[in-house]
Amino acid sequence: MHMQLLRNNKVVMFDRTDFGPSNISLGGGRCRFDAADTALQVDCTAHSVLYDVASNSFRPLMVQTDLWCSSGAVLPNGTLVQTGGYNDGDHVIRAFTPCINDICDWIETPNYLAERRWYATNQILPNGDIIIIGGRRQFNFEFFPKINPGRSSLFRLNFLRETSDSDENNLYPFVHLLPDGNLFIFANTRSILFNYNQNRVIKEFPSIPNGEPRNYPSSGSSVLLPLDENKPDMEVEIMICGGAPGRSHRQALEGTFVEALSSCGRLMVSDRNPSWEVEYMPISRVMGDMVILPSGDVIIVNGAGKGTAGWEASDDPVTMPVIYRPTAERNNRFWTMEPSPTPRLYHSAAVLLPDGRVLVGGSNPHVYYNFTGVKFPTELSLESFSPPYLSAEYRLIRPRIVAAASEVLGYAQLFSVIFTVAEYTTPDSLSFRIIAPSFSTHSFGMNQRMVVMKLTSVSRVTVYGYNATVLGPSTAEVAPPGYYMLFVVHSGIPSPGTWVKLQ
Repeated sequence: MHMQLLRNNKVVMFDRTDFGPSNISLGGGRCRFDAADTALQVDCTAHSVLYDVASNSFRPLMVQTDLWCSSGAVLPNGTLVQTGGYNDGDHVIRAFTPCINDICDWIETPNYLAERRWYATNQILPNGDIIIIGGRRQFNFEFFPKINPGRSSLFRLNFLRETSDSDENNLYPFVHLLPDGNLFIFANTRSILFNYNQNRVIKEFPSIPNGEPRNYPSSGSSVLLPLDENKPDMEVEIMICGGAPGRSHRQALEGTFVEALSSCGRLMVSDRNPSWEVEYMPISRVMGDMVILPSGDVIIVNGAGKGTAGWEASDDPVTMPVIYRPTAERNNRFWTMEPSPTPRLYHSAAVLLPDGRVLVGGSNPHVYYNFTGVKFPTELSLESFSPPYLSAEYRLIRPRIVAAASEVLGYAQLFSVIFTVAEYTTPDSLSFRIIAPSFSTHSFGMNQRMVVMKLTSVSRVTVYGYNATVLGPSTAEVAPPGYYMLFVVHSGIPSPGTWVKLQ
């Protein structure tokens, strides 16, 4: 249900705690005691794991409170802060700090949040704090850490109330930090430019064409397209794909599954008077996950062709990943890939890995785990999707990072990267990009972000080795502080990524 890649190449995964035992023992005599649990008051099984990508192994983690349908973001120091959930977990803050041994585990702070956070969205801010927006029947926002300890730290956001309809359709709002320091917030069919410091809506953008909802349970997905510092005037563009027609959720609960949306909208929010540019995916999709690839393309995976998010609310799994190329000619941007054998419906997730693959996992459209006697059994497996750039045919033009001058990248500071490539072409074919790992849940990758850094020089140092100098991101509004994956892209083919800390 929830996945977050950490700076040690391990992925934290977790699911709800109130549906009974899992198949993974906590071990060490550890058990969870909860007299209010609806399924199991004493539970000695794990509902969170730390997955090691390199060894394809996992370690059970201990969570005490229910983190069902929660949200998260990674602090600049690499600690995952996870917020809210359900029942006894809806006011809880949980922190997981990666370590080099097998000791680190969740640390929980009960009753920290000012309001219940269930289906909320988190966004890391330029100062390294986290804004937590919305949730079920929560038309407000707050911050972590609290900005006024001991005083009210809750702020009303009427836009969320205005965008809630009979099916809600404004949960897990799409939130993106923009380079001007304001937030783009999309809920249902509408979007705003929001100054969170002043709690002020600066402007409302045009509604997405055709007026069809895009947020949970009519779950589409959204990304901030790559920000390129090489352009004199940085273009800032939001993309939203998929979703479900209005009232689809109500019909799904009654057993009628309406065809999902095939439309995508692109909005250049940096324009003075932006308007939506509409394109169409090769196939309709609800509950898709959009993941930015190091090539600058966007992959859309998971989801269904009919229905909405929710229990027993979808049909017609969409198993074919689609790659979208934002800079290609308009009628040549979507490419359909080979299908997966595994349906990934409600409660699936997807994250980018440093080696360029996309890790995909989960699917449970049922109230409890159900492995038999149903059309779409609960799916607990993981799989990885390898985009075309990983094909062996590109091995001669695939770069590899040998060394970076430092593991720390400074704002507007020069940074040296040594890389190798067998068949180097020209500097024009070279770029350096950082990608923030996202918190993936319910078809949205929170805090997902790519910045293309400015290349200032490149020189040959060995037969196949090159030394490039790049300029770190200009501001914390362009790229908030924290850990990023650094990629060298040569002739459209990315290197494996390496971790750098931006500060």
